[in-house]
Amino acid sequence: MSTVTIGTRDSSLAKWQAEWVRSQLEKAYPSQHFELIPVKTKGDKILDVPLAKIGDKGLFTKELEQALLGRDIDLAVHSLKDLPTMLPEGLMLAAFCQREEPRDVFLGKNGTKLEDLPPGSVIGTSSLRRKAQLQHMRPDLEFADLRGNLQTRWQKLQRSDLAGIVLAAAGVKRLGWEERITQVIPTQWVLPAVGQGCIAVEIAENRSEMARMLSILNDHETERAVLAERSLMRRLEGGCQVPIGALAEIRENRIVLKGMVASLDGKAMLRAEAQGFDPVQVGLEVADNLLAQGAQAILQAIR
Repeated sequence: MSTVTIGTRDSSLAKWQAEWVRSQLEKAYPSQHFELIPVKTKGDKILDVPLAKIGDKGLFTKELEQALLGRDIDLAVHSLKDLPTMLPEGLMLAAFCQREEPRDVFLGKNGTKLEDLPPGSVIGTSSLRRKAQLQHMRPDLEFADLRGNLQTRWQKLQRSDLAGIVLAAAGVKRLGWEERITQVIPTQWVLPAVGQGCIAVEIAENRSEMARMLSILNDHETERAVLAERSLMRRLEGGCQVPIGALAEIRENRIVLKGMVASLDGKAMLRAEAQGFDPVQVGLEVADNLLAQGAQAILQAIR
């Protein structure tokens, strides 16, 4: 029996995601053997530099993609929000797994909600997107850069004077940390990252047998929603280290997409919304609306 190799980042959350994919495939193909191959990516190795300063093209994906192209692994499991909107030539996304809660959550040190924190409270986050939106909502808060896996961030919160940290709800829930959540942050305050909460599976384009095998993992509603968000991101030429937020939901078969671009200090905040049936077109419509409001100047200043 041949072994199907599943590449994953080496963090506990990434391995949880890859284990989940493996368990679904084992249920569907009980006679097939699946093996996890953990890979350390550049983003996992450089932990003492803010993400925005490293440059973000494939920060958490490049090594896995090289392994796919070299046939060292058969498929790679990613958090979709880590994947650039333009994949390397020869690779494709074969499955968008059903999305977990896409929003961000606040883990407060003593259960105090974001809106009730005293002025000058320090929030830990390495995301320019989260920081810009939270500063827009609470210009009186301070921010500290926070890198590392979820366990490291939680430990830093306990050992520091941080008032709380902001994380993706999906990761917190997948690690079984629901009781640590102080609040789910409403999307009126903070729009999530493009693709947040979705596990994506990447393969080489010429592996049609892999594409067939992975089709059982694909969730059609999730696929339409995240393709709309990625279409918006591609038009804005954004990466994971710019303050762009988006969330698409499917309502009665229509895609409803909200998008946001903010300046680093949160003072300029552009928002747009559109709906329709074609994910790419809906994404382009929201992006073009944001560009018409002046998004290009904001993004160029950040780059």
